[in-house]
Amino acid sequence: MPLVSASPVRLSTSSPSFEADFARRLFWSSDADAAIEQRVRDILADVQVRGDAAVLEYTRRFDRVHAPSVAALELSQTELKSAFDSIAPARRRALEAAAQRVRTYHEAQKKACGESWSYRDEHGSLLGQKVTPLDRVGIYVPGGKAAYPSSVLMNAIPAQVAGVAEIIMVVPTPAPADRESATGERNPLVLAAAWLAGVTRVFTLGGAQAVAALAYGTQTVPKVDKITGPGNAYVAAAKRRVFGTVGIDMIAGPSEILVLADGSTPPDWVAMDLFSQAEHDELAQSILLCPDAAYIEAVQASIDRLLPGMLRREIIAASLNGRGALVHTRNMEEACQISNRVAPEHLEVSSREPHRWEPTLRHAGAIFLGAYTSESLGDYCAGPNHVLPTGATARFSSPLGVYDFQKRSSLIEVSAAGARILGQVAAELAYGEGLDAHARAAEMRFE
Repeated sequence: MPLVSASPVRLSTSSPSFEADFARRLFWSSDADAAIEQRVRDILADVQVRGDAAVLEYTRRFDRVHAPSVAALELSQTELKSAFDSIAPARRRALEAAAQRVRTYHEAQKKACGESWSYRDEHGSLLGQKVTPLDRVGIYVPGGKAAYPSSVLMNAIPAQVAGVAEIIMVVPTPAPADRESATGERNPLVLAAAWLAGVTRVFTLGGAQAVAALAYGTQTVPKVDKITGPGNAYVAAAKRRVFGTVGIDMIAGPSEILVLADGSTPPDWVAMDLFSQAEHDELAQSILLCPDAAYIEAVQASIDRLLPGMLRREIIAASLNGRGALVHTRNMEEACQISNRVAPEHLEVSSREPHRWEPTLRHAGAIFLGAYTSESLGDYCAGPNHVLPTGATARFSSPLGVYDFQKRSSLIEVSAAGARILGQVAAELAYGEGLDAHARAAEMRFE
């Protein structure tokens, strides 16, 4: 076995070059390269014009799946149920437990922020907001390098809780690199999750062509109102380009974890938490902020000892060497300030007093409080959604939730008395803007 080592860069906030050094470590551009953008542009245009024929052509080219029609790539509910029944009992129970917790959380979320409301003002006019679900959404589930049943649950369940009538799932099932296939390799756990989460239709399609099919519709794949779910650079570029034709959730970047540690957590736990994000891909980012220099040394020792036993050690090492950082801070207060600047996707507060620091933490996709709250629990079964903003976008955006599958319409019913009072206000402002038809429309109601 070749020797693999990981040495995240060591930084100290007391160093004069810290700001520049840390900024270089954080930098990541979401811009796709020109070749990807051009390829995606061509695929989208082709699918928009040729529909199923283009989707089949790109599926043969990229996934080595030779199907006679797009309809042949759709899975029935019976096939999904068979996949659910086929998985090992222990894994089936785990999937059911995770699904129930995710559902319970999002049902609570719907009650808190997803209900219609209205009131009548002093003139008897009714004002309010009507909350309605989207009619049809598409969820993209990655299926190239690995299988992600958890992504099925996290995208489909909040859509179902929101009341979306049709949930269309696409998942690539590429054939092995050394041969072609009529169906590709279908992961039973992913299909089981689709059945358990109430997905309406499943197509074994992937890449930019799947995004195009969902956005524009084809002879077989229905056009959706919104597309959610992560994917590779081609999927991200395609989602970016179809935004406006359909809604999207976000453009996801590499996975991130930032651990705020006071030195009280076993260093092996923190090292493994850093690994948990680093194993996603070489561009993932894992950062430790800690005021205890000796503890940082202990975490590095844990990294050295634990890494050789990891199945994805080469990916973990590449991620930690390329984008990881162990940062010695002056104190926990400074660590919290730095965390707010980073606005990480996953933020662990690995401290004896996590609730002391939580009020100061303003920007993060998800905050994991206390040593026992590993980020991996959030990925699978804690309940809150694991589709989170990356690349510092947690400064202005939120986790995927029920609200992403709803829209809001304002309700306005003005009484005769209200028309007299509000009409004068509206007319005065409309004349000020030079819009006399607006003004007259208001005045006619009270003249």
